[in-house]
Amino acid sequence: MTKSRTSGFTLIELLIVVVIIGILAAIAVPKFSSTKGQAFLASMRSDLRNLATAEEGYYYSNNAYSSNLSQLNFLTSAGVTVSVPEATTGGWSGSATHSALGAEKCTVYFGTATALSPATLEGRITCN
Repeated sequence: MTKSRTSGFTLIELLIVVVIIGILAAIAVPKFSSTKGQAFLASMRSDLRNLATAEEGYYYSNNAYSSNLSQLNFLTSAGVTVSVPEATTGGWSGSATHSALGAEKCTVYFGTATALSPATLEGRITCN
């Protein structure tokens, strides 16, 4: 009597494939998390650059800067919170945070406005 062998995968072969997929996932997930954090930082920087443009446009129309984002017709990216703690005729300062980054913050200031930590150079967006 001869037995005919049915085609298919053995349990060992399937387990090896599952282990290889698990190893690849363990390598890829941390790299993806790092890339995601960099993307959130980039969106905060981008929002501060857009805020600078909106502030300058407002200044040319009103001879003063504004701390009211709705007056600037300014909308933030998803998850980003932007604030303008100081806005006078001589300058303004702003900060941006992202809900997914916790304590990470980007700041910028222009003119005579008080520099917000970690910003140290006028017009340069700095993140901690």
